[in-house]
Amino acid sequence: MRRSEVLAEESIVCLQKALNHLREIWELIGIPEDQRLQRTEVVKKHIKDLLDMMIAEEESLKERLIKSISICQKELNTLCSELHVEPFQEEGETTILQLEKDLRTQVELMRKQKKERKQELKLLQEQDQELCEILCMPHYDIDSTSVPSLEELSQFRQHVATMRETKASRREEFVNIKRQIILCMEELDHTPDTSFERDVVCEDEDAFCLSLENIATLQKLLRQLEMRKSQNEAVCEGLRAQIRELWDRLQIPAEEREAVATVMTGSKAKVRKALQLEVDRLEELKMQNMKKVIEAIRVELAQYWDQCFYSQEQRQAFAPYYAEDYTENLLQLHDAEIVRLRNYYEVHKELFEGVQKWEESWRLFLEFERKASDPSRFTNRGGNLLKEEKQRAKLQKTLPKLEEELKARIEMWEQEHSKAFVVNGQKFMEYVMEQWEMHRLEKERAKQERQLKNKKQTETEMLYGSAPRTPNKRRGLAPNTPGKVRKLNTTTMSNATANSSIRPVFGGTVYRSPVSRLPPSGSKPVITSTCSGKKTPRAGRHGANKENLELNGSILSGGYPASAPLQRNFSINSVASTYSEFARELSKASKSDATSRILNSTNIQS
Repeated sequence: MRRSEVLAEESIVCLQKALNHLREIWELIGIPEDQRLQRTEVVKKHIKDLLDMMIAEEESLKERLIKSISICQKELNTLCSELHVEPFQEEGETTILQLEKDLRTQVELMRKQKKERKQELKLLQEQDQELCEILCMPHYDIDSTSVPSLEELSQFRQHVATMRETKASRREEFVNIKRQIILCMEELDHTPDTSFERDVVCEDEDAFCLSLENIATLQKLLRQLEMRKSQNEAVCEGLRAQIRELWDRLQIPAEEREAVATVMTGSKAKVRKALQLEVDRLEELKMQNMKKVIEAIRVELAQYWDQCFYSQEQRQAFAPYYAEDYTENLLQLHDAEIVRLRNYYEVHKELFEGVQKWEESWRLFLEFERKASDPSRFTNRGGNLLKEEKQRAKLQKTLPKLEEELKARIEMWEQEHSKAFVVNGQKFMEYVMEQWEMHRLEKERAKQERQLKNKKQTETEMLYGSAPRTPNKRRGLAPNTPGKVRKLNTTTMSNATANSSIRPVFGGTVYRSPVSRLPPSGSKPVITSTCSGKKTPRAGRHGANKENLELNGSILSGGYPASAPLQRNFSINSVASTYSEFARELSKASKSDATSRILNSTNIQS
């Protein structure tokens, strides 16, 4: 049972007790029945009026609640529609008072959301208006009278954020372009002469309209200024190059060059003006020194001819080079030719550098080939011989590769330009093959000369005997020879060595000379005397021709007997395999030659 029902029953009990108590009082007082009835009626009326009044008040409260519920429901439905949310639904059964309270709370919440959305919409619209004015863009299209939905507000916020980013990027671009424009104007000594240029340079950066049109105009203005700056720099650089060229041709001293060193950098208007004045001054000097200038140009022409590998015919084709009438027309022809050659070299610089690299490698290869055939290279010091051999082996590998690379590049160039690439008047590969062929012929010629020289030397030795071959003394090859040679017993030495043979110096074979060495007159042979004093009959010379001589180590037919003086006739068939052995053999050869000279002197005296 509810407490309210309990309280109602208690109220009834209290009312019953009160009435009973009144009846008891009336009984004691002795109030008659009719008065009791009247008094009871009064009590009833009071109670009834009180209850009626309370009921009326509660009924009024009920009506107000019902009316409030109706109003809240209507307003809530409207707010839900404006806020684009689902209508409010009461969960389960509830009393009128609770329903009214819930509806009123929900309405207040909806009103708050509506107010916040309207405020945010107003703020976003203000920001959008400000950004649109700076960027010169149209306003964001949204209904300001209605309540925006959450999605619409999100899109609006994103739009404003994008506008801010656009503003930041355009502002950064504007600041950068403005800075470059100011630098270009300062470089060109240019003052703003249009309203737009003044707005860019002089006005506040925040007041400048960052529209796409203005940004494009800014970029166009910057391009124009940069083009003018580039043209000015090119003109100034051309004037400087012209000044340097005239300085070199006119042989201007360093003191005069230092006077204009301050204008040799930069490209401002005053610098350009100073450069032009210097060029005019040098041009006037050039006209006054025509012959000197033309000769300087000819030196430069010769350098370019060498760099471009011009043949003699190509050089002679420029007839003004050989003219001696130094006129202005001749100078113009030389200037035009040097410009043409300079451009020609710059266009084909890579190919010419490649050919130059091949030329240097080829010269180095020929140098190594020459050193390889030079016997003096064995006087090695500090490992140079090993280094040269390594470089020579490396060059033999890299030179063909370089030729193949140049061949491919030249073929590609010839296909692009539809003409032949010539070096010294002929195609490069023909030139290379010609160099190789000349190298081969030179080696063959040198080989034939050596063979012919050896053949003649052999014939001379076979006919007249070999001359002593004392190697040149080189530091480090053999021990030092004493200043004086100890005298030997000539008689003993003669007897001991008259009929003996000498060991070859380098492992070769020693042959006895078939004939005695002729006297200087060549008419009579040398006659040796014996110990008895009698003359030995002169033997006839048979078979003196070289066709009858054989190097077999025996006495040839028609020669002198073994009693003839021993001639020094060494034939070297091999060379020492190592450097140390080579040095030892040279020392032995020196000693052997000294002994042979003593024996010869002893035989002659006897």
